[in-house]
Amino acid sequence: MLHGGVVGGIAATLAAFWPQGVHAALAKHAIAMQGEPAWAPDFGGPAYANPNARQGGQLIQGVLGTFDSLNPFVVRGLSAVSIRGYTVESLLARGYDEPFTLYGLLADGIETDDARSYVTFSINPAARFADGKPVTPDDVIFSWELLRDKGRPNYRTYYVKVTKAERVGDRAVRFDLTGADDRELPLILGLMPILAKHATKTETFEETTFTPLLGSGPYSIVTVKPGESVTFKRNASYWGRSLSINRGLWNFDQIRFDYYRDGNTHFEAFKKGSYDVRLETDPGRWQTGYDFPALRNGRVVKEEFENGLPKGMSGLVFNTRRPVFTDIRVRQAVLELFDFEWLNRTYFFNLYKRTASYFDTSDLSAHGVAANARELELLKPYPGAVRADILAGQWAPPVTDGSGGDRAPLRRAFDLFKQAGYELKGTDLVNRATGKPFSFEILTTTRDQERLALAYVRNLKRAGIHAQVRSIDATQFERRRIAFDFDMMEYRWDQSLSPGNEQSFYWGSAAADQQGSRNYMGVKSPAVDAMIAEMLSARSRENFVAACRALDRLLLSGVYVVPLYFPPKQWVARWKRIEHPSKTSLFGYLPETWWLGDVP
Repeated sequence: MLHGGVVGGIAATLAAFWPQGVHAALAKHAIAMQGEPAWAPDFGGPAYANPNARQGGQLIQGVLGTFDSLNPFVVRGLSAVSIRGYTVESLLARGYDEPFTLYGLLADGIETDDARSYVTFSINPAARFADGKPVTPDDVIFSWELLRDKGRPNYRTYYVKVTKAERVGDRAVRFDLTGADDRELPLILGLMPILAKHATKTETFEETTFTPLLGSGPYSIVTVKPGESVTFKRNASYWGRSLSINRGLWNFDQIRFDYYRDGNTHFEAFKKGSYDVRLETDPGRWQTGYDFPALRNGRVVKEEFENGLPKGMSGLVFNTRRPVFTDIRVRQAVLELFDFEWLNRTYFFNLYKRTASYFDTSDLSAHGVAANARELELLKPYPGAVRADILAGQWAPPVTDGSGGDRAPLRRAFDLFKQAGYELKGTDLVNRATGKPFSFEILTTTRDQERLALAYVRNLKRAGIHAQVRSIDATQFERRRIAFDFDMMEYRWDQSLSPGNEQSFYWGSAAADQQGSRNYMGVKSPAVDAMIAEMLSARSRENFVAACRALDRLLLSGVYVVPLYFPPKQWVARWKRIEHPSKTSLFGYLPETWWLGDVP
């Protein structure tokens, strides 16, 4: 990180190795996707962190699920959480009060041109891996090549766009991005995880492993109990502790993640004090389940945090690769049969909001907004790709009377099924041509998913649909999800205020056949691909928003999910011994900024 008193010195040093013809003064301390970074080179620290936070102690977090690997960068295995950031760092670090701005971390200088046809990073001379060896340009190039060739599909998709990577002088790396036409790519490369070339075995990199990767982060993994827990210990000699972007972060000496396979056991463990902080996702439990002694006597605190990000798309995903869901009319009919109003009242105390957009609650959402001239221009080459009501901003998910027996959605569903070639024979919905009953499987892995699926099956049965719920363990679920081996499952795509390359990973045509991608529904649409490309090349906020809304309209028109719901705020409970800053970031609460308080 560049600080005010050393900017001139660093600029002079950079001049010795910076690419010929490029003045070192062009090197910046940060880069924003759009506009300028909010924080100057000599900023004192993130506003959402407390630079005077107490150091020491232990934070225990509870994770619902399991793991069978410590490598989150490959397809195989179900990785333990928080390895990224805690142990493996990137060249740049995100500022969590801005949509998408990155500040120096392993790199203390960033330089690119207006077209973003290249990006050059200078490595901070103080940067060290946990074994004390310096981070070098060779490590950066090695990491890029390794993840491009053997990493998860999102890394391969991003990094293959780089024309060439080369070392420049003793501590700079230049990436040639000629032809990529992707203004986000310099930032994507800035977030690339940097692995130690001298300690990473390329020949076994794609295998699952319980051997920790060597990184440069503030913590190292010291204890692993497969499937049960992972313990991180703070590096006493962590090289980046004094960086501005890290001030007030990484305050605990030790952090342990304990894994629970059952939701009830997970919650009961929190009530007993077995772990310290809990993000609640069940409004029913939030409303009634926290009446236990530790909360009544003030040792546990319930809080709600604002989150300025889009709420994303939470939905029951149609796998359109399966014949049962290839017809959009069938998908629309099945959507009609989801009774959100009854579920929200019966199970969720009316605390949830209905998901109605892939970028809900943000200016990127098309919900309730008619397409403007720029959107119409973008969509003109794809006539009919967006439904008229969605184009006019008049669409919303179907609404019922909340009784659990509303017949209006049933009538709408039967009309659609009839158009698609289905009819009701007795109590069964069957294909007129084959006589085969309409049936599919809903894949679940948690009690909450199973409860939702069983409630939905009740409504589907009213229409003569034979839907079965298959509940499997987390490891099996992950394997089947990666292989697109399901008819329907629940999933949530989180979104930022600056969506970019990950959208290709979510809904790009190439990702539809790429196991491990998040294009679970199997979207293959030239129009969707074109809108993603427009997002990546947009230079003005106006054009960027138009491309996002156009993408939103296309995805909604495709009926790829049954939209579910989201909590209006983050519901968090904590044992009072754990404290947090008074200011919440734009991204919501951040455990890495919390610390051990004085309350026992």
